[in-house]
Amino acid sequence: MEVIRLDGVSLLRRTQEEFTYDLKKTVLSLVQGKYRKPAKKLVLDHIDLTVKQGEKIGIIGANGAGKSTLLKVICGILEPTNGSVQVHGNIAPLIELGAGFNSDMSLLNNIILYGVLMGYSKAEMRERTPSILEFAELEDYAHAPVKALSSGMMARLAFSVATDVEPDILVLDEVLSVGDARFAKKSQQRIEQLWNHSSTILFVSHGLNFIKDSCEKGIWLDRGRIMYSGSAEETVEKYLQAVG
Repeated sequence: MEVIRLDGVSLLRRTQEEFTYDLKKTVLSLVQGKYRKPAKKLVLDHIDLTVKQGEKIGIIGANGAGKSTLLKVICGILEPTNGSVQVHGNIAPLIELGAGFNSDMSLLNNIILYGVLMGYSKAEMRERTPSILEFAELEDYAHAPVKALSSGMMARLAFSVATDVEPDILVLDEVLSVGDARFAKKSQQRIEQLWNHSSTILFVSHGLNFIKDSCEKGIWLDRGRIMYSGSAEETVEKYLQAVG
């Protein structure tokens, strides 16, 4: 069964120059007749991709190849400029831990909101909340606003929520080490449990040996394009030949 499908997906994103081009500079350049529209960069270039239920897929490539951006498009965090994205099933993105939290809401309400957005009922999320807080080691902060947490505590909470709900699709961007060494070990064990079950997993990593040993398929991205897609071992070999 097909759970993810991308057809002709491309994405243009603003360059750092455009992000820093403030209003004062824009007005001044217009008055002086020197205004030029800031450039955009093609981050994903006509991506066609299908993922079947239960597949474990490793995504590799150099920094800036578009790996994290591809995951964000699949998760709905970014909208493609062109093409279509179809996802069937609930998806848990472990990409930017805590990015979707409301800082003024309590941990309890954020947990419930996260689950509802993934398609779970409020009642089910209330039942899951104690185990989520226990795993994150944040029981004493249940009624505190998220903004009261340190960045490490927020990451633990986000990891606990995303992995407790047993998603149909798990998306990982090298976040296996969360918090201190002890919690990192605990998070690694939970990922292994999910890995060994039927969850569909997309995993971005520079750990090529892990990709070969743990994934069935591999995707090699370079400058926003899929350069090769096949078995994990073949994909890693093609990549190493190209960069070696």
